[in-house]
Amino acid sequence: MKILVTGGLGAVGRWLVPELRRRGHEVWMCDLAHHHDSQYTRCDVSEYRQLERVFERQRFDLVYHLAAEFGRWNGEDFYETLWRSNVIGTKNLIRLQEKHRFRQVFFSTSEVYGDWNGVMREEVMDHHEVRQLNDYAMTKWVGEMQVLNSAQMTGTESVRVRLFNVYGPGEEYSAYRSVICLFCYRALHGLPYTVYLNHHRSCIYVSDAVFTLANLADNFAPGEVYNVGSTEYHDIKTISDLVLSALGKDDRLVTYKTSEPFTTRDKKVDVARAERDLRHRPRVPLSEGLPQTLEWMRQFYGVHPETVAQRHPLASLAPEPARSKDTSCHVPRHFSKRHENRHPGTALLS
Repeated sequence: MKILVTGGLGAVGRWLVPELRRRGHEVWMCDLAHHHDSQYTRCDVSEYRQLERVFERQRFDLVYHLAAEFGRWNGEDFYETLWRSNVIGTKNLIRLQEKHRFRQVFFSTSEVYGDWNGVMREEVMDHHEVRQLNDYAMTKWVGEMQVLNSAQMTGTESVRVRLFNVYGPGEEYSAYRSVICLFCYRALHGLPYTVYLNHHRSCIYVSDAVFTLANLADNFAPGEVYNVGSTEYHDIKTISDLVLSALGKDDRLVTYKTSEPFTTRDKKVDVARAERDLRHRPRVPLSEGLPQTLEWMRQFYGVHPETVAQRHPLASLAPEPARSKDTSCHVPRHFSKRHENRHPGTALLS
């Protein structure tokens, strides 16, 4: 099968592309940066002309649409880019889908469940009025509606996926990244961070998520929607405690607060549908995935325990802002280009 992955250099895309190739698919990708892969093209999905050129050069059977702006606070600070990428970009792709008739996997987020106070099952959104709590969630829900409307009006075939807190090696730090990425990076570097106590998540290790996502290529059910998350349900403090324990550190640089505003408080996910259709079987618990993530960060950022204090002598004053049993922290070499990040930050729970 000939497949395009938009956002192929992102935290999920850099794992999904090699997994699909390993299964024998011809996989192309696009993203914002220039890149050396021979089956890569630079493209901003919010620019129709650029995206159109991708489909003029190649014909695809399936598109995994990962390209998007991520995160609740990122969406507040850079809302113009968020809405262009997540809404205009998705509409651009749908227009081309209507023309070229490829199938699409649209990536949504657990944040669309908003203020729902219960187990997050896919059908919740069909039977209950849910209020999304931030612009990021709104754009992803708009994207889902765009996909459904196109299917009804023009017969396009798409599947929607709602990801629940995917984490692991390959997610490069910024102040706008996920809670696990932020905790790992800042604890590793001896920098302060905030833990919001009254929040719960179902975090899934990236290789477990990608195994399920890759199964969609051969188990595509048009119109279906899937939650992809972990069966582990934990509070945010548990994540911080595990990170600190893995590093042999205490919590003297951690500030505890009750909750983060305008962010979904509890994400207890039902993954029965993905288990039924996509052989979704998460294998990597937090107790294994977090040390793997920390080890990747050590290597990626060149951090060694004995040098942390030297790198951050004023840490206390810093502003806060694969599916096999091998769960190695290795990220494919062609996706491991290092980018400097200088943003301090507090935890993002989306």
